[in-house]
Amino acid sequence: VSQSGAAYPVTDNPTLPNNKSIIRVENSLQTMQDLANYHRKQLPATVIAITGTNGKTTTKELIAAALSSQYPTLYTRGNLNNHIGVPLTLLQLKSKHQYAVIEMGANHPGEIAALCRIAEPDFGLITNIGKAHLEGFGSFEGVIRTKSELYAYLQKKGGCVFAHHDNLILSSLYTSVPRIYYGTSASDFICGRITSATPVLTLEWQKAGAIHRLTTQLVGAYNFENVLAAICTAVYFGVNSENINRAMREYYPNNHRSQNMQTAKNHLIVDTYNANPSSMAAALENFCALPVSPKVIILGEMRELGKYSVEEHQKIIALLQESGIERVFLVGESFKTLSPTLPDWKVFDTTGQLKTCLQTHPLSGYHILLKGSRSNRLEELIASL
Repeated sequence: VSQSGAAYPVTDNPTLPNNKSIIRVENSLQTMQDLANYHRKQLPATVIAITGTNGKTTTKELIAAALSSQYPTLYTRGNLNNHIGVPLTLLQLKSKHQYAVIEMGANHPGEIAALCRIAEPDFGLITNIGKAHLEGFGSFEGVIRTKSELYAYLQKKGGCVFAHHDNLILSSLYTSVPRIYYGTSASDFICGRITSATPVLTLEWQKAGAIHRLTTQLVGAYNFENVLAAICTAVYFGVNSENINRAMREYYPNNHRSQNMQTAKNHLIVDTYNANPSSMAAALENFCALPVSPKVIILGEMRELGKYSVEEHQKIIALLQESGIERVFLVGESFKTLSPTLPDWKVFDTTGQLKTCLQTHPLSGYHILLKGSRSNRLEELIASL
C-alpha cells in the first residue's frame, strides 16, 4: 500500500519501475472514466445531472442540501465538474447512497455528451443557457447545442428533466423529453414568486395549494430560479416541505457566489467566482435595484469571449453608464482598451493595482458589488473593504 493509501496504483507511465502492485494501462484518464462508469452501474443510486451557464453550482448545492435532509446523497464537491471531477465523484458512490447529484461543466462542444456517457444520469437539469466560454463554443448557438447534449442523452435513455418553464430557450429544446416544470405559472409542478430581494432573496412557493414562505441567505433575484429548481427536485423525490424549507433557509454560500457580507467599513455583495455577459448583467441589474446608498461597483473583466469580447464588455459599460452609479472601479485589459472616461470611474490593469489604491484611499460607508471571473481574484480586495 502506498503512502497515499492506494493499494494498486494505475498508470500509463512506462518509465516507472516494475512492481507487481502497479497496474499498467494504455490511458490512465480513460481507465478512470471507464471504471467510474462501471462503478456507477453497479449501484442503485438515482443520478441527477446538472449543467447550465449560470447557477449550476449553487443549484447543485441547494438540491444536495434538500435531498440530504432526508436521504443519503452524494454530490459534487466544489466544482469538480469536468472529465476528471465527474469520474472522481462517481467513484465515491456507495451502496448507502440513494441519490447522486452530479455537476457537469463544459467550455467546448461535446463535453456534456462525454460526461453523460460516464455518469449515465437518470434525470437532468439545465439551469439556463447564456453567453459564456464563447471562445471555446464558437457562438451562442454553440453554447445551446452543447448544454442541450444533456437533454439529448436523456431522450435516448428515456430519462426525465427538471426545467424552468419561464425560460423560453429551455422550453423549446427536445420537447419530447418528459419534464417536470418549475416556474411562476399555477400549472407548474412547483410554482413560486419573489416577495423580496433587498438584498437577500425571500420567496413563496406552492404545491397542491399549500403556500410556503421562506427567506434565504442568497443575494439576488437571479437566485430565485435556482432555489425553485431545488424545491422542485426535492418535492418530486418525496422530501417533505419542512425539510426542504429548512435546507433552503440554512444554506449559506461560502464560495464567493452571491455572498452577503458586512465588514467593519462597508456592506459587500461578493460574487467573484465566475462572470460572463448574462451573469454580469443580472448582478448589475439586481444591485442597481437595491434601495440602498451610496453604492460602489467593482468589476473584473470577463474571459474566454474570443471575438465577442469587445462587444460584450462595451455592453457592460453601457449598463454601468445607464445605472447612474458614479463610483465604478474596473479591472482588466478588456475594460481598459475601451477607455471609459466618466469622472469617478477608475480602470486598473490588475486587481493588485486596485488593492493598492483602496489601501491608500479607503472606502467606508458604502454598499459595494464585487463581480468578476475567478482569474481576476477580486476576493483579494475583501480585506481592504
